[in-house]
Amino acid sequence: MITQEFIAEELQRLQEEICAALETEDGLGKFSVEKWKREEGGGGITRVMQHGNVIEKGGVNFSAVEGVLPEKIADALLVPAQDFFATGVSIVIHPYNPFVPIIHMNVRYFELSDGTYWFGGGIDLTPHYVDSEDAMFFHGELKKVCDRFGENYYAEFSKWADDYFFIRHRNETRGVGGIFFDRLMGEEHGGKEKLLEFILEVGRTFAPVYTHLVSKNRNKVFDEEHRQWQLIRRGRYVEFNLLYDKGTRFGLDTNGRIESILMSLPENASWLYNYVPAEGTEESRTLQKLKKGQKWA
Repeated sequence: MITQEFIAEELQRLQEEICAALETEDGLGKFSVEKWKREEGGGGITRVMQHGNVIEKGGVNFSAVEGVLPEKIADALLVPAQDFFATGVSIVIHPYNPFVPIIHMNVRYFELSDGTYWFGGGIDLTPHYVDSEDAMFFHGELKKVCDRFGENYYAEFSKWADDYFFIRHRNETRGVGGIFFDRLMGEEHGGKEKLLEFILEVGRTFAPVYTHLVSKNRNKVFDEEHRQWQLIRRGRYVEFNLLYDKGTRFGLDTNGRIESILMSLPENASWLYNYVPAEGTEESRTLQKLKKGQKWA
């Protein structure tokens, strides 16, 4: 029988493995480690790197929290208010170099006292400049993982990511997508053991995929115009996370730790009034690719 404690231990181990791989790739930065407790029950470990060689700001969070599900969350989940347990790993990395993409990943488990449970998560890539080769590599690696667990997983979850990571008020995708899934449960997905294996495999894909993209792009030369565009795209990232991201809202509505919830925000971002890149520029071409329905795998 797979217990809550076992799932939490596996996810905490995943956090440690990812942090070690990122420190090795960065070569300078080290993750600070802060353990915290939640007054209502549970706690977590927040690991943050700032001002490394490659990573300007990045966080790899682990949490395992429990308590009474707030009525607002219960209504949103369409379940009765009752005791809950939730554990997961959440990652956001903001690099210095504009040619290295932002990346996000979250894998999580949720259980109610009536025995209802589900798994969720996703991983997506937000390039400041869309490189088609990088996007196809990223999606190709995700498809390999999905195909090992379900013949329709990649098609379904990549479409789900396309719809989820969408900045509605801008009518543009946050990046080149990835996969997103939620409320996976039951024998139709192979049961709890198979679903845990799936989210752990998604999690283990993070480090080799991202370190490949970092290694390929970290030494590319950039100028102040590239940096300004990077800050504008970071602003879009902030808009999505504060307005639409379900994890952010869940954390805030369950009295989560604010510093851990908002670690996804970059150290620096920009909002220029009515900025429109000139036609024919790399910035303009990137905007043209931030649309739903792009086929990367």
